[in-house]
Amino acid sequence: MDKKYTIKDIAQMAGVSKGTVDRVLHKRGKVSEEALKKINEVLDVINYEPNLIARNLKNNKVYRICILLPDPELDPYWQPCIKGIEDAVQEFRAYNFAIETLFFNPESKKSFLKVNEKVLEIAPDAVLLPPLFHKETIEAVNKYEEKNIIVNTFNNQVQSDSVKGFVGQDLIKSGRVAAKLLDLLLKKGQIVVIHIDESIKNAIHMQEKERGFREYFDEKENQDYTVTTLKLKSPNVEISLVNFLTENPDLSGIFISTSKAYQIAKVISGTSNKKIAVIGYDLVDNNVNYLNQGVIDFLIHQNQKRQAYLGVASIIEYFLFDKPIQSRTFLPIDIVNSENVSNYIE
Repeated sequence: MDKKYTIKDIAQMAGVSKGTVDRVLHKRGKVSEEALKKINEVLDVINYEPNLIARNLKNNKVYRICILLPDPELDPYWQPCIKGIEDAVQEFRAYNFAIETLFFNPESKKSFLKVNEKVLEIAPDAVLLPPLFHKETIEAVNKYEEKNIIVNTFNNQVQSDSVKGFVGQDLIKSGRVAAKLLDLLLKKGQIVVIHIDESIKNAIHMQEKERGFREYFDEKENQDYTVTTLKLKSPNVEISLVNFLTENPDLSGIFISTSKAYQIAKVISGTSNKKIAVIGYDLVDNNVNYLNQGVIDFLIHQNQKRQAYLGVASIIEYFLFDKPIQSRTFLPIDIVNSENVSNYIE
């Protein structure tokens, strides 16, 4: 077995005092250049790895992590994230972490900003959040950086040097996958990209999905499709969509960029006299019901539970093991239909 070296062993090998070794290993106090060189040479020879867990427990440092989450009562897409957070808390329950989840209205920028202000008052060591509102997220992240608070994001990315890491899907590729699925179903025709209840200018995740979707069709040699964009807003989703279907009787395919495909499926199942191919996102109950009925053809599963878990775990492992946080962690793009959906539902 490999020898477990103590501070006393290292001190004897380097010809210095135990106190000097302790100061080097724990990066506290000053030591001479000569002593530092001797100690580092010994550490290299023995391939010394400090017991980071023991060090953290000994220091009795309680790391605080705040998680900002859209209220699942207002948008059920976020419900699995709670289980992902609970799994991370359970896994690392033996260590000194205090994790608090704060909810905001996913359709309200004011609510998002208000919760961020509350987090700033708490002054945690790290924050995990989904950047639903691009402009407001940048403002919040900059404030966290000023207070040396680490920020991780999940679900969708935001371009900022102040963000330590991201967990989620490559949304451009996700859009391309949706386009490929419609291409296989249709071969040609009129397609509409539908965004629901969000400002497209401030929602980078919707922009990236549509960008990937359009890129796929733009690259096709034989252009047999027309692709348009439709933005719908509650409470007029149904009325606006019915009007659009009336004005576009040749519509053959729909791609919905959010988890609200069920709103579109409800209208189609009640008003359309022909089959329209529908691709949406996420395994919320209403979407799964329409998937099983055949109204929705495919759902792209973003695995938000796994996103939340990895987002929290990467922060904890950074503090606990000095493990670097990956700048980007991309999850698989899962394609779900009525034949395999039962395998994804817990």
